[in-house]
Amino acid sequence: MNQRIRNCMAAAGLMLSAMGAGAANYSAILTGQQEQPPNTSPAIGASTIRFDPVAHILEINATFSGLVGETSAAHIHCCTPTPGEGIAGVMTELPTLSGFPLGVRSGVYTRTYDTSLASSWNPGFLSSWGNSTAFAEAAFENGLNSGTAYFNIHTSYAPAGEIRGFYDAAPAAAIPEPESMAMLGIGLPVLLMLARRRQRKAIK
Repeated sequence: MNQRIRNCMAAAGLMLSAMGAGAANYSAILTGQQEQPPNTSPAIGASTIRFDPVAHILEINATFSGLVGETSAAHIHCCTPTPGEGIAGVMTELPTLSGFPLGVRSGVYTRTYDTSLASSWNPGFLSSWGNSTAFAEAAFENGLNSGTAYFNIHTSYAPAGEIRGFYDAAPAAAIPEPESMAMLGIGLPVLLMLARRRQRKAIK
């Protein structure tokens, strides 16, 4: 049995177990220390998403500041073998998320995707799940819930990624509306402090 068939069978099981589920919220703090390998970029960012595989809606929000290099691309990657570490292929569209600000060192991004459309996915990721958007949705949902999906910002300073962060489940109240994402730029130093606290707790 080849890997594609195994992937499709696994995704079918995930779809059955997820029936009846609705929108879920996730958030990530983006830093250079979370890249693999880690880098010394002083930049900080945050990303939040709402994903509803039943309604086929993926809303992506991001804000970032202090990049050493200028942005060249941004993606969601999924799914790493181990939660919170490792690398994975690009899951979202190529060559970058539509409308993501390029050639800048700070910015804000928001966009909503229809995940029932093949164009919302990296063709390679979709192919690995039998070219089925339903199977791809199930795999992505599993990646989000298992902590193996991450947001990555690529720059001229670090083409493989200057800052990234793995998504964690978040209550709806913790997810700001898109128009509020710009205000997060003012509070990015606070986000960095929270990220460092979380990293210290993980080490203990």
